[in-house]
Amino acid sequence: MRMYLTYRLNNMTEAIATTDQLSTTFAALADPTRRAILARLASGEVSVTDLAEPFEMSLPAVSKHLKVLERAGLIARGRDAQWRPCRLSAGPLRDVADWVEHYRRFWTESFDRLDDYLRDVQKSQKKEKGHGGKRRKNE
Repeated sequence: MRMYLTYRLNNMTEAIATTDQLSTTFAALADPTRRAILARLASGEVSVTDLAEPFEMSLPAVSKHLKVLERAGLIARGRDAQWRPCRLSAGPLRDVADWVEHYRRFWTESFDRLDDYLRDVQKSQKKEKGHGGKRRKNE
């Protein structure tokens, strides 16, 4: 029974991971080569050969990276005779930005509360010094 539940849980996790676009996008962005490819495509369409040029890897290796990016919806590949242009598809990046924005707001609010707390501590320290507390020579 225990083995069956573990098997089911593992399969459910894989099924969820394959249908979760955000996870697929993050997985594609996890590799620095793929991020460099996206940065290069931000300036416009580029052929696969031109994309592969700055990397010290074979064309088939670059093609594998492109397939991951394409599966994640981050690029679109075309075909024009012998030319195989790739272009950026930024939709999934917008989803990532929206997801990150939620957490940016959380951290901004947390830092604002910390600022308020530190100001209160500083004010209370100034009040304590001003009410008869002896000052040291170094202060």
